[in-house]
Amino acid sequence: MKLTICFKAAYLAGIFALVGCASSVPAPEKYSGFLKDYSELQKTTSGSGKTIMRWVDPDFKGSQYDSVVYHSVIYYPEPKPSTQIGEKTLAALLDYTNTKLKAVAESRKPLVAKPGPHSLIFRSAITAVDCSKEGLQFYEVVPIALVVAGTQAATGHRTMNTNLYYEAELIDAATNKPVMRVVRKGEGKNLNNEGATMTVDTLKQVIDDLAADATVFDTNQI
Repeated sequence: MKLTICFKAAYLAGIFALVGCASSVPAPEKYSGFLKDYSELQKTTSGSGKTIMRWVDPDFKGSQYDSVVYHSVIYYPEPKPSTQIGEKTLAALLDYTNTKLKAVAESRKPLVAKPGPHSLIFRSAITAVDCSKEGLQFYEVVPIALVVAGTQAATGHRTMNTNLYYEAELIDAATNKPVMRVVRKGEGKNLNNEGATMTVDTLKQVIDDLAADATVFDTNQI
């Protein structure tokens, strides 16, 4: 009887642990400081159904603006290449992100080099690219299986999740005050093990989703 109770308790603990790891938005401790204020962000749904954190000035009307000053997407803070994601991949990922987002920006509003009285300034950053061991499966909650799972992780056999974190804002050029802020997290392709390296293809869908939603540029829909 005691063994059954212990098994049930461990099973439930495993379920709660899995639920806790399934967040689709960045936790506050993941905020990078790229944006000056995160206090008014609220969870909402993007056009493609992704859960994001966003704040919009209640007085903001996209129709009042006629152009966008596009600042290229940057890394913030500056990343350090590793054996998992090399310098070339980081550069290629940033290039791909800028190509996709700049094309979307141009399709929404004319891009200008210098702001006018009715311009919006766009700035954004990839604030983290990380990977972590895939959460324990239900069957691994049994103590003996946990020992096996631990061995697999130590030898690099556990599947690795990949994530990309992104922050952006639109600023009214005339007042220099933000009118929209967005923080989101995207899940890339899994890596087979700890020894696998990330490529642009690993996170390509995350960037494609950013461009498809283009939340910061959909000013006429707000």
